[in-house]
Amino acid sequence: MYTKKIYFSGGDFHELQEVFRDLPGVVSTRTGYINAEGTAGFAAVASGEVKAYMGVEVVYNPKKMDLSKLMDVLFAVVNPYVPDGQGKARGEMYRAGVFYADAEDEPQVELHLNFIANRGKPPAVSCIGLTMNDPNSNPKLARHCYCLAGELRAFLEAEPEHQEYLGKNPGTETFIDFEKLREYVKF
Repeated sequence: MYTKKIYFSGGDFHELQEVFRDLPGVVSTRTGYINAEGTAGFAAVASGEVKAYMGVEVVYNPKKMDLSKLMDVLFAVVNPYVPDGQGKARGEMYRAGVFYADAEDEPQVELHLNFIANRGKPPAVSCIGLTMNDPNSNPKLARHCYCLAGELRAFLEAEPEHQEYLGKNPGTETFIDFEKLREYVKF
């Protein structure tokens, strides 16, 4: 089976993994550290000692799921108009981003982000109420997109305890309302 990979960041990487792992056409997901400068581990990245973005690798079958739909899902749960994370996950390491491993994906990523940057307040985000409850969200920032886009330079898989974290810890408080997300994401 032919697969492709894309890497997303934005908020808690445990939540991002849960968002993407059961989507149609998604083959696998892994949490990890995107574009880490040096040896990365959770403590080093969370403290800012090592610059990296906490994110998720999404391996998908492009015949069953396309990149544009994956980015739509990302921006349904991650507000690209907030500069430094989502919910309680704050800091540069939690910034929204789309990182491509394949240069042929660059035009589609850039086109999608140009659309996001020029549309104002994201209707997908507000219609499922995921960032409207965020007290740190500032509507005055609605026209400035802070989402990063670029080529993947490195991806270091997170420690085993950070893989499938929400499945192993079902009582964990999340920023994302997964029930509303499941209603929204029906392809």
